Amino acid sequence: MRRGLALAVAVLAASPLLVSPGVAAAATVPATLVIGSDFPDPDVIRHGSTYYAYSTNNANGNVPVATASSLTGPWTRRPDAMPTLGAWASGGLTWAPDVSARADGRFLLYYTARSRAVGRQCIGAALATSPLGPFTAVGTAPLVCNGDEGGDIDASSFVDGTGLRYLLYKDDGNAIGQPTSLWLQRVAADGVTLQGARVELLRSGRPEEAGVIEAPVLTRVGSRYVLFYSVGGYGGAGYQTSYATSTSLTGPYTKAYRSLITTATTDGHVTGPGGADLVREPGGDSIVFHGWLQNDTVRGMYVAALGWSGENPVVRGSRVRYEAERGLLNNCAVRSSASASQGQAVAYLDHPDSWIEVSVFAPRAGAYTAHLGYAAGYGDAQHTLTVNGAAAQVVNYPNSGWENWRQVGVDVTLTAGVNTLRLTYRSRWAELDHIEIA
Repeated sequence: MRRGLALAVAVLAASPLLVSPGVAAAATVPATLVIGSDFPDPDVIRHGSTYYAYSTNNANGNVPVATASSLTGPWTRRPDAMPTLGAWASGGLTWAPDVSARADGRFLLYYTARSRAVGRQCIGAALATSPLGPFTAVGTAPLVCNGDEGGDIDASSFVDGTGLRYLLYKDDGNAIGQPTSLWLQRVAADGVTLQGARVELLRSGRPEEAGVIEAPVLTRVGSRYVLFYSVGGYGGAGYQTSYATSTSLTGPYTKAYRSLITTATTDGHVTGPGGADLVREPGGDSIVFHGWLQNDTVRGMYVAALGWSGENPVVRGSRVRYEAERGLLNNCAVRSSASASQGQAVAYLDHPDSWIEVSVFAPRAGAYTAHLGYAAGYGDAQHTLTVNGAAAQVVNYPNSGWENWRQVGVDVTLTAGVNTLRLTYRSRWAELDHIEIA
């Protein structure tokens, strides 16, 4: 598709709004802090009209629980959901609970605790007739406990479209200096009877993982399985949430090129976002996760809108990068650049009919920020920006020098779903590396 000079002239004649760099940060809608006190590794379910959230142990019990009528709160803390652990477990290290409803109307709790017998973290199960508990331990031994792999933690449930139930968890290999893996284990309808052999879904290996991938949560979107997990050590700003996808339940799973939520992608609004869980609802999906608060002494619970672009997750308030060279180009070209994102940028946007169109995704309709990665030489440059063909605005690119990539932020209003951003030559010369939407 090629459109000529007439369109460019028409756009320039429309008296576009002038936009200066750096003024658009207020347009970003960040994740919402909904529990501002210690509530790490949150797990959330909905039963009836009430939401129930569970967390790693703290001063509020072995399995702290809170309730709300809305994901955004207000949340009210309730008594400990499991005052008495299984006989095999010692207290004080009860991590990352997962609660799900069984077909028989009872509620199943997976929890991680320290095994007295092996001295490692292991996974136990408990049952209750109410999501508030009290949950009663199933059996006198852990459900999963492999001491030779450092123990096992971070259990979660997945039920497929046919009603088959599965348990996901992480081996704690990093506790003994080994890589870590995420595992899938089929279980009976009761959730506590293991069936067949487990399957390894994913293993740590990337530099940013530092040998740790954990907190697996699985969902299906269209024809793909999407496996969410946390990356790195939980104790600092480097902790983050990523994902992998597969067309088969048992894999192979392909890791996303970039993590989904990091301290940087939230512009520092959340420190160390991880321990995520999903809430999928007809009115729109959400993701809940923790982040550090109070000088990094406790972790609170955040909620953000979640959408699906081509069966890949997009979180509102976390930057998503779109490479400019993968857009639709008119009278311009892609060139190699060792300093550009993924080694390429769009250059030669030098003519009145030079433009690039990039499709971006919005989980919800509303105000966003488009962060444009550019390099401009020989003075300040300008492009004209339109969103979905609406009124134009002008983007200013202060002179940066070639190969010196910077960003400018622009306020944009997006519709839910796919949106088209077009950037057209206006004055002087600027190259485009990428667009980030948050």
